[in-house]
Amino acid sequence: MTWEELASTALVGTDRRPYQGDLLGSAAVEVARGRAGRRVTHPGTAEPPAPDEERDAVSRRAAERLVRIIGGEHERLLPEWLAAAAVTGRRVPAFVLPELLDKGRRDRSIRGHLGVLAGQRGRWLAGRNPAWAYLLEEPTGETWELGGAADRRAHLRRLRSADPGAARALLESTWERETPDDRAEFIEVLADGLSMADEPFLESALDDRRREVRQSAANLLTGLPESRLAGRMAERAAACVRVTGRTIAVTPPERCDKAMERDGVRAKPPRGIGERAWWLQQVLARAPLTIWAHPPGVLLAMKIPDWDTEVKAAWVRAAVLQKDPEWARAMFAWDPIADLLESLPPAEQQELAAGFVQKHDLDSQLIMVLGGVAPHWKDELATAVLHKIIKLAATQPWNLGELVKLAGERIDPALFPLAESYSPMPSVQQVAALLRFRADMLKELR
Repeated sequence: MTWEELASTALVGTDRRPYQGDLLGSAAVEVARGRAGRRVTHPGTAEPPAPDEERDAVSRRAAERLVRIIGGEHERLLPEWLAAAAVTGRRVPAFVLPELLDKGRRDRSIRGHLGVLAGQRGRWLAGRNPAWAYLLEEPTGETWELGGAADRRAHLRRLRSADPGAARALLESTWERETPDDRAEFIEVLADGLSMADEPFLESALDDRRREVRQSAANLLTGLPESRLAGRMAERAAACVRVTGRTIAVTPPERCDKAMERDGVRAKPPRGIGERAWWLQQVLARAPLTIWAHPPGVLLAMKIPDWDTEVKAAWVRAAVLQKDPEWARAMFAWDPIADLLESLPPAEQQELAAGFVQKHDLDSQLIMVLGGVAPHWKDELATAVLHKIIKLAATQPWNLGELVKLAGERIDPALFPLAESYSPMPSVQQVAALLRFRADMLKELR
């Protein structure tokens, strides 16, 4: 029986599902077989030995720390450990491979570095355990034709990163045969390396029957100011908005026609938003930001007698979709959301986030903004967050868990002495301990 069948039998009980033999013994054998990473072979069949390793392994101490992380000690640091280890060009020792490969089986996000870190022994094991076969996947036409949906997405991403044109051509070659769900997910891969070379394909995708496909295509085309969709949205925006002196007069669309729906405008608004307000927001969000004759700071200071909130919400969305740093900077001051930070360099992200932390109470928005700031946080943001932790520890100690973890995971680990000396409060010392853990982790890998 497979592990799944054994687990199912144990769950319902042997009274309801009789099992001939020792159920727990069979489960133990299955666990050992899985950890060994090899199929049961017929007696007398010899397995070829694993090839010799080509690279040295990380230090024993670094490997032991990896085992601790995989085992649950600061497990959110696993991606950082893997990325730092991969940079060294070394591999993990053989005794770590079963747990690490099994972790990669469940968590696709960590697979990117495993091809390097697993070494020859890892690839040898992957060839003998179907659950670890993902390690052997290469960007081949066979993967695209015969692989599962997740494997095909991964293949398309690899190809897009290496050759954007080839990835688009591959997607076009099978587009009509793809399921609606796959089309919606595959088209989002084109965000990596997006250029005007993608415009004809994305323009054609606006005719897709699936709304999610049209939405994704429209979002990508919005990021191309020279696209045909951007031109059509510019005309619609010009019909809705007129700037006169220091006033912005707004007239929302009267209706949402088929042409607007084709361009990604959704006709039915979410609950609590009127139809015309909803159509206005979508039109302005997809119009090129270059249509505005004034910089965003000047526009935000103008009077908008009607539809003020809707116009500014649309500018936020436009700044996110078009990744415009000037607009992202201005709109963050009006509506501080994490998505706006992606368009800014790390140093500026930290500067804006530090100001936000100083003025904002602890809530989900604060956590989301900090989550959008790239590590490693330097002195200004680190100090602002530590001060916030001290302040809140006296009033909301039950609400600090995620902020403390985020600080320990994102502050530059070299700043652990700052955190240790900042305050004796347990919550601050918890941050300091995690920073020291990361500093030791990176030192072992170096």
